[in-house]
Amino acid sequence: MFMKYQIACAALALMSSAPAFAQEEPVGPVTVTGSVGLVSDYRFRGVSQSDRGMAIQGGLTATHESGVYVGTWGSNLSGWGTFGGANMELDLFAGYAIPLGDSGATLDLGLTWYMYPSGADKTDFAEPYVKLSSQVGPVKGLLGVAYAPKQEALGKWCSDADCTIYKPGDKEDNFYIWGDVSGAIPNTPVSLKAHLGWSNGNSGLGPNGTSVAPTGKYLDWLVGADLAVPGTPLTLSIAYVDTDIARVEENYLRPNFQVADGDNFGKSIARSTVVFSISAAF
Repeated sequence: MFMKYQIACAALALMSSAPAFAQEEPVGPVTVTGSVGLVSDYRFRGVSQSDRGMAIQGGLTATHESGVYVGTWGSNLSGWGTFGGANMELDLFAGYAIPLGDSGATLDLGLTWYMYPSGADKTDFAEPYVKLSSQVGPVKGLLGVAYAPKQEALGKWCSDADCTIYKPGDKEDNFYIWGDVSGAIPNTPVSLKAHLGWSNGNSGLGPNGTSVAPTGKYLDWLVGADLAVPGTPLTLSIAYVDTDIARVEENYLRPNFQVADGDNFGKSIARSTVVFSISAAF
């Protein structure tokens, strides 16, 4: 979740620290921020969306001084036939970040619409979320809850990879709770980060072999580090990503739960991996 929502968080953080223009023009009520990056593997809640391959990602966020924000984020995917969905994911999100008095904490209420252009429309779904974040010294913490109400995209259309039990049009919901913590190492450009999430959704396959929580209930986690390159907008990142999805659960969903082709053909898309990335913020 770090990568996907860092744009919105950056927008809120930059509202009070945006540099002045050369003519000392007043800063307007709306701040626009964004980023673009390259990752060695796009992992969403611990599961690869790019067949364990590289992905180009980027997004924009417009934040009003009131705390209201809207934005978009996109990434390439692995394509149909695997858990990734279409060839592209395009997220639209909007929300309202509310400072909680002088506590330094922020309550963020919003909604993400997950779109898969060029794919079946039944794979698009909406997911409201609530996030509570705070900072103590150099340490930042965030607790988030996302609940997607019953929708066809989250339904259990197939209970196994061969679709021996087929229920088109089934609607299910999905619950996700997560926590993030990060902190800068004093007097260095390095920050450490960690993430833990828990999914509760359907235990089969949705439309066209997709599912947000493909095995029903599982944990995902991440530990890593970011290096801000001095004098540039670049950040270099490394992260270890894993889940507690058992091999017997993976086998239940094959071939939709394995890399479709290439050097990694047949490998699981939920086994542990190390993800490298480079990104630029603007």
